[in-house]
Amino acid sequence: MSASLKSHSHGQTMVLTISNPEHRNALGPEIYAAGVEALNVAESSPEVRSVVIAGEGSHFCAGGNLQRLLSNRQQPPEVQAQSIESLHNWIETIRAFPKPVIAAVEGACAGAGFSLALACDLLVAAQDSVFVMAYSNVGLSSDGGATWSLARALPRATAMQLLMCGDRIDAARLQTLGVVNQVCASGEAMASALALAEKLNSRAPNAMASIKELVNEAQTAPLHTQLAAERDHFVRNLHHANGGEGISAFLEKRRPGYR
Repeated sequence: MSASLKSHSHGQTMVLTISNPEHRNALGPEIYAAGVEALNVAESSPEVRSVVIAGEGSHFCAGGNLQRLLSNRQQPPEVQAQSIESLHNWIETIRAFPKPVIAAVEGACAGAGFSLALACDLLVAAQDSVFVMAYSNVGLSSDGGATWSLARALPRATAMQLLMCGDRIDAARLQTLGVVNQVCASGEAMASALALAEKLNSRAPNAMASIKELVNEAQTAPLHTQLAAERDHFVRNLHHANGGEGISAFLEKRRPGYR
């Protein structure tokens, strides 16, 4: 059975499922390309307000396929470089995507799978899920933006331990560290992620897009630049139809109907 990325709709949420059960949902170029294509379609669809990424069966993603990596050692280095560029294109697409993206993690979340989960805006994990930056365990360094994500989310020493030692870490510890947003019972990651998605779907899409863009820009912007960006987004959202609807609904003590 070949690796694929399955897609289906759950209300206003697009669910993307990594499907490579023979290899615990290991990633590959075909999945990267499908991920980019799916998000490009979802970006222009008013029917989609959020995305959930999950793995088929009892695991999220075991990372890269080691057999494929071993085979690539017999090829020119450009072959592996192109594969990683495809992964990175998907990571950057997730980051730039103007709608919330939630990772729903069950079981193993390793290597590039961990990097993928970190690229999402929110992370829901089953209490018995296991995360590991497995690269150094096989003599490799990380990809998928792992160093970027962990260096910003964690103290330097903790990020170094995860990346250099390849130690396993559980969902509860990652929640304490601020990496995992929500820990749920085993087998409930998808249901919990969809419930979170529904909460986000009920909010103004333009405000969600502004928040994501502002947080992304805050990583590198000086304060005065970020303040100017916040001003511009606030004014634009105030004068959007959803701004009027949100304020009126609050004052009238009713649920808003955003579009």
